Order: sequence, then C-alpha cells, then structure tokens
Amino acid sequence: MRIVIVGAGQAAASMAARLRAQGHDGPLTVLGAEPLAPYQRPPLSKAYLLGQMGLDRLVLRGPEWWQDQGIDLRLGETVTAIDRTAREVVSDRGRLAYDALALTLGAVPRRLPASMGGHLPGVHVIRTLADVDALAPAMQPDRRLIVIGGGYIGLEAAAVARKLGLQVTLIEAAPRILGRVAAPETAKLIRELHHAHDVKILEDIAIERILGEPRATGVSLADGRELPADIVVTGIGVAPETALAEAAGLRIDNGIAADEQGRTSDPAIWAAGDCASFPWQGGRARLESVGGAIDMAEAVADNMRGADRPYQPKPWFWSDQFDAKLQIAGLGTGYDRIVTRQGDGAHGGSVWYFRADRLIAVDALNDARAYMIGKRLIEAGRSPDPDAIADAADLKALLS
Repeated sequence: MRIVIVGAGQAAASMAARLRAQGHDGPLTVLGAEPLAPYQRPPLSKAYLLGQMGLDRLVLRGPEWWQDQGIDLRLGETVTAIDRTAREVVSDRGRLAYDALALTLGAVPRRLPASMGGHLPGVHVIRTLADVDALAPAMQPDRRLIVIGGGYIGLEAAAVARKLGLQVTLIEAAPRILGRVAAPETAKLIRELHHAHDVKILEDIAIERILGEPRATGVSLADGRELPADIVVTGIGVAPETALAEAAGLRIDNGIAADEQGRTSDPAIWAAGDCASFPWQGGRARLESVGGAIDMAEAVADNMRGADRPYQPKPWFWSDQFDAKLQIAGLGTGYDRIVTRQGDGAHGGSVWYFRADRLIAVDALNDARAYMIGKRLIEAGRSPDPDAIADAADLKALLS
C-alpha cells in the first residue's frame, strides 16, 4: 500500500513513525511545503524566540531517522491539487500516486486585511519558524510592541517581549482576554500575572487600523486613541488549512471533516491534526494542540492498517508565560459551574469546570498537582462533588 502524507508537522511525524512501528513496510512519502523537517511549534513563541532553544532542538527527528525508516521526506514541495479519480497528488514538482492519502495540513494564522494595515512591514504573526525568524531581530529592549489579540499566542508573545525588555501593550476587542477558550476566573489569574510584569492590557476595545507608511508605526483604536509602536504582533487566532481539501471536493465542517476513525468523505483520504474536525458530543470538534495532533495521527495510522479504532480525544494543553505554567485538561465548552482553588504561590490556583455536575475541564496555573489529579479524574470519567473540590485539604483524596 502506497501511503502519502501531505503536511510535514507534528501530526505527520507522529503518523509516519506509528505506521512504521505498526508494521507498514510499503512506500511512505511525507510532503512538506516548508524547507525544514517536521519541528515543534510551541517553543517558537517562547524558548526559541527568547534564544533559549536552538534549531537543532526544535526538529522532531534527525535526517538519519527518516533515512533509517525508509521514509521519503520531501521538503520545500507544495501540493497544489488532489486528483481523487487517479488517486494522485499534484505538486509543484509533479504527480505522486497513492493508495491512501493523509492530510495533516495544520492551520494558518488569521491576518488583518490590507485595508486595516495588516500588510505593512513591521506587522508580524507567529506560526512558523520563518515567522519567528523575521520577528526576533526586532525584539530589542525598550522598543514598543503592540500585541493585537488576547488569546494564548498573543499573551505568550507579550510575556516573551517583556522578558526581553520591550514596552508591551496588548489589545483585546472582546470584553476580556481568553474569552473563547477559558473562564473569567482563569482570565483573571492570567491578567494579574501580566499586570505584575508591567504588561498593559486593554480589553473591550477594537482597533481601527494599523498606522504607518511605509511600515507600521502605531495602532489607531476605535475610541480615537492612537498608540505608537515599533512592532505589531497579531495573535487573532488560526484557521484550519482546508483549501486543498475543499478544492478536491472533500466535506468541510470546522476543518476537514473526518469520521470517528479519521477518514474523510473520500474513503481513500484521511485527516489528522489542527486541520481536521471529528465527532464530539453530538457536534464536531477540532483540537489545536500537540497532544491532539499526536493522538489523532496515531489513531489514523492504525486505522489505515485496518484497526477500526475510534479516535478518543483526551484534550490537554499548556501555555508558558513569564515563569508561570498554565496546564489545561479537558474542554470547558458549555460549563455551567466553576469551582476555584487558591494556589500556594502569588500567581497560582486552579479552575474546575462542571456541566450538569460532571467535571469536564481543569485549568491549573502553577499548580501541577491540581492538573494531574484533574486530568486523571476526567480521563476516568469520575466527577467529585464540586463542594468537595473547593473544600478538600488534599486533592489526592479525590482519587480514592
């Protein structure tokens, strides 16, 4: 069986490794548009941007591994179309036949339109190695950085910039930071952390446009204020990369729609990682996380080989900001009750999400114990009484 994987990120590397480990000895090709072998993305906006991690540590597998595994890793090659009738992918270097095709295309950062100045030099996004390599030289002490967007990427960029000595203002158009992904209680913990490090956060205020010609010099706000800037970073979310799949006529629904095994609307084509959505609690979900990419990619690899194994997501995430670590287990969507616990340090604590008295997620800031216990409870399908969590002297007792 000839297997082709399009997209060379975390999901592709995990899928290729799993296929070989599970005994697939047929032709296996991975096509990636970037010139670098699959690498870790989370450190880009943190340790790599700070200069604490080199390129050699970013790469997931060295060149000798790909050779030893007999995997044809083709880098700098862009796939332009899928010919489903001929079962071939079309790239800027020719055509390649497949028996099974996996799409691990990831996601792309949303950008401000050119009419709002999103095209100006000095305006950056953070997604790829090239993005961060373009941003890093500008991150000099005492320069003024404006971050647009109060999600995790924007907050991480703000934290790194302050560590590097920049003056930082973060602007969030929604009523509060982390409005889409976390409860107000978690947002409060993160807001206080940033305030303690002199990050200025403006919430519930939209931007009119990025100012400057020929390069960005500031931001105009909807209330008439104009804020000067030497650098602008936009962290306004990502969109699943679906253009290739859509052009091929595959079903799109919050990403490339896959069934519980990872198969798309074409039985010969599979999808995994940030680009793929899957059935979840009566709807469709998509996990933008390293853990989700690995787990789904491995499930798809098994199912390509006939395992008939439903993908069972176990959502977990993390975010490093300053010297604090936020760890998240589960998905808090649709919660109806929140329980909070104070942590031991100045910036710490945990937020427990319930829906109909069922524990569905935990956010833990500088509280690894709460995270591990919450994660074990969620994965076991166990839900302690909310009051017991609030009052427990020792969270470990909840596991007994």
